[in-house]
Order: sequence, then C-alpha cells, then structure tokens
Amino acid sequence: MSIFKGGNPALNEKTFDNATFSNELEGLNSERMTVRGAAGKFGAMMIMLLLAAAFGWLRIAQSPDATIWMFGSMIVGTILAFVIIFKKEWAPQLALGYALCEGIFLGTVSAIVNTLFEAKYPGIAGQAVLLTLGVAVAMFGLYYFRILKATPIFTKVVLIATMGIAIFYLIDLVLHWTGNGVPFLHDSSPLSIGISLFIVGIAALNFVLDFAMIERGAEAGAPKQFEWYGAFALTVTIVWLYLEMLKLLMKLANRK
Repeated sequence: MSIFKGGNPALNEKTFDNATFSNELEGLNSERMTVRGAAGKFGAMMIMLLLAAAFGWLRIAQSPDATIWMFGSMIVGTILAFVIIFKKEWAPQLALGYALCEGIFLGTVSAIVNTLFEAKYPGIAGQAVLLTLGVAVAMFGLYYFRILKATPIFTKVVLIATMGIAIFYLIDLVLHWTGNGVPFLHDSSPLSIGISLFIVGIAALNFVLDFAMIERGAEAGAPKQFEWYGAFALTVTIVWLYLEMLKLLMKLANRK
C-alpha cells in the first residue's frame, strides 16, 4: 500500500548545528531545553495522537467519507512535518497539529485494516500497537543503560539506511503512479517480509538517534522551543515504526 511511507528526516547529526544558543539573542535569563521538558512535550503529543486515533477509529472509519479523511489527514500531516523540519522554531505552534493529523490518519487506517484482516488475523491493529510500544520501550532501555550508543559510525549507518529507505519508498511511489510499483515490496514473499523486518529494525534504531540528539540539544543549551522539536521527532519515529509493524503483520497474515 502506497500510503505506508518510511523515514525520519526530523533528526540528524546536524539538527542543532544551525540553532542559535547565544545569550545575546535569547536573553540572559531565557529558559533552556531539558530532557524532561522534551519528554513532557512528547507525552502531550502522544495524548493528542491517541485521542485523534480513537476518533478516527470510532467515527471516521465508519463514515462514507473515510477515504477523504484518511488521505486528507495524511497530506496535511506530511505538510506540517516538512514545515516543522525546515522551520524548527515553529514546532511549538505546529507539533500538536501534526499529532492530531497523524492520529486521525492512523486511527482510520488501523480500523480499516483491522476490518479487512478480521478473519485472517483478528486484532491485527492492536498487535501492531503493542509491538510498537514494546520496541520503543526496549530501545529506550538499551539507550538509557548505554547498551546502544549513538557513536559517529552508528549514527552515519542508521542515517544512510534511513535515507536509502526513504529513496526506495519514493521510487516505489513514482512507479505506482505509472501503474507498476516494486512488486516484492508489497507481496507476502519471504523477500518482502525480510525487507519489512529490516525496515522495522532501522526505524527502531532511529529512537537511539532521537534520544541522543535530544540529550545533546539540552547539553548544548538549546532554546526551550526545541523541546517541541525533539518531541516531534520522536513522534515521527513512533508513527513510522507503527506503520511498518502493521505492514509486516499484514504480510504475515496473508501467508496463512
């Protein structure tokens, strides 16, 4: 399905390079970014996303206009994401709007997929949610105890792989417009499942980069507004991981 796109361009090793942290511009007593503050903003975005997802699941998915809502929220959410990425200082104003759009999109998609796979794989969306949360918590634990570290080599490998996935999806999207698409990306062959497992792994590893960049931003004295940007980046990763988990479970269900 072409609606499942991958990649998290929100955080990279240069995320905070162009940010101005000088006292002259920000004020001597201005507040600075903290890890706790970013975690709180992420919590707010997750609440917004879950509430919107519940609305999408319970109300929009049952509507005759479900497709319009689904693609409309996806398009608006994508636009907001790119605006935030290129205008990081706008994150405080737009981050919750992004979470709202993604929640509507995910809730609607999940309800539709759950209905389609009710016979083959009952509760497929719920399983995807649990797996996503489990992986996110596991990655946080691995990072917190420094089992996984965002070393320069690790960062470059994950970023290159993420960019490669994004390009791969873009090529597939262009081919879909011509009526073709990459066949082994959407079927249920062992190769397709293997590719999905690889993409899930890269999406999970993006959490390490997210956590590290938030910590570095706090250590560098980034302005308070960057807490919203860090929360936004984590939300992008968790949305991507959930969609990839859902795709993987769909492929496995189709092999039954």
